[in-house]
Amino acid sequence: MKKGQVYEGKVLRLDFPNKGIVELDDKRVTVKNTIPGQSIRFVVNKIRKDKAEGRLIEILEKSPLETRGQACRVFGDCGGCNYHTLSYEQQLKLKKEQVKGLIDKVCEDYIYEGILKSPKEWGYRNKMEYSFGDEYKDGPLSLGLHKRGSFHDILTTDDCAIVDEDYNKILSCVLKYFSGLGVDYYHKLTHRGYLRHLVIRKAAKTEEILVNLVTSSQINEDDAAENKNNHDVDKSECKSNSMMEIELLNGLVDTLLKLELSGRITGILHSYNDSLADVVQADRTELLYGRDYICEELLGLKFKISAYSFFQTNSLGAEVLYSKVREYVGNTKDKSIFDLYSGTGTIAQILAPVARKVTGVEIVKEAVEAAGENALLNGIDNCEFIAGDVLKVLDELNEKPDIIVLDPPRDGVNPKALGKIIDYGVDKIIYVSCKPTSLVRDLEILQGRGYKVERVCAVDMFPQTVHVECCVLMSRVEK
Repeated sequence: MKKGQVYEGKVLRLDFPNKGIVELDDKRVTVKNTIPGQSIRFVVNKIRKDKAEGRLIEILEKSPLETRGQACRVFGDCGGCNYHTLSYEQQLKLKKEQVKGLIDKVCEDYIYEGILKSPKEWGYRNKMEYSFGDEYKDGPLSLGLHKRGSFHDILTTDDCAIVDEDYNKILSCVLKYFSGLGVDYYHKLTHRGYLRHLVIRKAAKTEEILVNLVTSSQINEDDAAENKNNHDVDKSECKSNSMMEIELLNGLVDTLLKLELSGRITGILHSYNDSLADVVQADRTELLYGRDYICEELLGLKFKISAYSFFQTNSLGAEVLYSKVREYVGNTKDKSIFDLYSGTGTIAQILAPVARKVTGVEIVKEAVEAAGENALLNGIDNCEFIAGDVLKVLDELNEKPDIIVLDPPRDGVNPKALGKIIDYGVDKIIYVSCKPTSLVRDLEILQGRGYKVERVCAVDMFPQTVHVECCVLMSRVEK
């Protein structure tokens, strides 16, 4: 086997999350974005002693597991839905086995509850972040998702199947509007151009829609480039650019509000982002229409969701996940709960009725403010939300919890923070994870420090994709 050489082989199995395994010349080759049973062509790009890594070039023969056709035009080129040619039952089976295989490596004598499915297989996402660009160099304006493996190429995803039709209609409308006016996108290499991202949020229960257009401040890129080196800019030119932008955005609002949608647009925002990084963020945000949030309902509670606040991307799936968390917590009317990495306080408020007090800790200040507003909205008075890094905040809290709920970012819990969490010596820890490999690493540490894994349940929050959520119940072992 040689690096840079092209080979063919059959995918024997799939390791989490999307690592297809091919046996070749007594070596195990990992090729991402494949499915068991596929015959593939790949190029070897990394070789180690007993294993290698390859990059997929072509699928020569479909897997027997692929029993349905593609649900959108860009399947395969888009890096989103690897699994959607599999039946949903087969997707669940794959994820169920992958999670169990990972947990079995570090845990013994626990109850595996299998996987809970998403209430909706299609059209389940409540948020999409689209990028402006072109599909190929100097091509027409596109709006959608990055082409798999490409930093620059953007695929227009106007028939995406994991969002409902309102998303596709809004995307098409915005793309047609700016294409017709010849407005350019922000070019990552030259840092010139206007259009950057389009973010759409839609609540599953209320069907309220929030549209956020993210641009640079360069409404006219030629003027902007010249103005950077000219401090004596004619004020009339700045005013002209400002008026041009106002007219442009007013026209967009009018066009969007004329769309026939199943939901209802309750807010349209315009965010400015002049950061060089290709991320969705805002230097400042202006309200163009309506209000700057939508309302969603989970398990009988109401939540205000703003443009940049974190919220689970599958609302109905979140109800399944949080119901499992509440089940693991049990009836604890007289007990105190710490909800660490609490986001906008969804878990904390869902647990509030079965707890004496819930303390949420979250590093994002805006999320903490939203959590406080949502608690007031729901008439909940036994939740406290603290803004700060879990690692530091734990040193400042005087109260000792009875139960700890962890819902960390994808990379898991900071090792130093995990040590402090363990030192509380609580009887019960519930760990919610969106990345099972990070979960397994943390479970090893927890078990080494006196905790036993009692129950594990996978929850499919992301149908058609390789991702899966997990919920784990742990108890402290009596010495």
